Amino acid sequence: MSFSANDVKELRERTGAGMMDCKKALTECTGDMEKAIDYLRTKGLAAAAKKQGRVACEGVVCSLQDAKTGRAALLEINCETDFVARNQDFINFVEGLSTLAITGANLSADPLTWSLKGKSVAEWVSELTLKIGEKIDVRRVHLYQSKTPTTTLYGNYTHGSKIAALVEASCKTAPTGAALEEVNLLLKDITMHVAASDTKFVNGSEMDEGFKNREVEIYATQLREQGKPENMIGNILKGKVAKMVSEFCLMEQKFVKNPDIDVKTLVADFDKKHNLGLEIKSFKKFVLGDGIEKPKDNLAEEVAKMGQAAKS
Repeated sequence: MSFSANDVKELRERTGAGMMDCKKALTECTGDMEKAIDYLRTKGLAAAAKKQGRVACEGVVCSLQDAKTGRAALLEINCETDFVARNQDFINFVEGLSTLAITGANLSADPLTWSLKGKSVAEWVSELTLKIGEKIDVRRVHLYQSKTPTTTLYGNYTHGSKIAALVEASCKTAPTGAALEEVNLLLKDITMHVAASDTKFVNGSEMDEGFKNREVEIYATQLREQGKPENMIGNILKGKVAKMVSEFCLMEQKFVKNPDIDVKTLVADFDKKHNLGLEIKSFKKFVLGDGIEKPKDNLAEEVAKMGQAAKS
């Protein structure tokens, strides 16, 4: 079966593969378009696998919710460069996966197994890696699922695709009308606070003992190195622990939009007005690339490689 230049163009548009790869695929498959697509997918999966060893620390994080499903989600989807993070194919994939996260049924713990438009997310990742030419990685997804959507509420906020946060709250009385609008605005403000702050715990009672002990030990060592008497260090450390609560616990932190009050007072004042029994239950924050060891550019090595390539 023969093929034309239009067939090559169509195959390229449908797969995103290079022109020469498309011509080769059509040649190998005697012009059969569907077989050529399968051929490129097979080759693409192999090519994409080679890229999985690369470091993908750019991309986007996002935060969203759906009141109908009672679900909220945080996602981090990575690529290798911020240029690809603005690629429309990458953006479309992020939007599709984000929507699936808050509306899809029977989602497993592994997002790569989810079905998106008739294909698994793992297949989408491999094909997108081939098409774009960079490693694409669904690094982490965190889902909140409420069994009582009318009394479990969420605040979500994404800051420039680099920081995303979610806050989960509960009410004893389901808010309606103006109260619902106001509580949503409040939770949005508190979520923005989480995004902007170094917040680790909801309140002091939840502060992890391991975290507290490590911080106290570091501070105690600093005090000893400063020559503080041992009998004074104990009292100083008590003050340090109290300060840690105000530094790292959400409800004790000064509210970023009004430092004259803490978040606990903000919530209490709101509840005096609406009497909903509002309580902040938990929060989660993703920072793009957090914890990924980023590659260091070495201009001298790159220039040397370019010189060697020119000689060969």
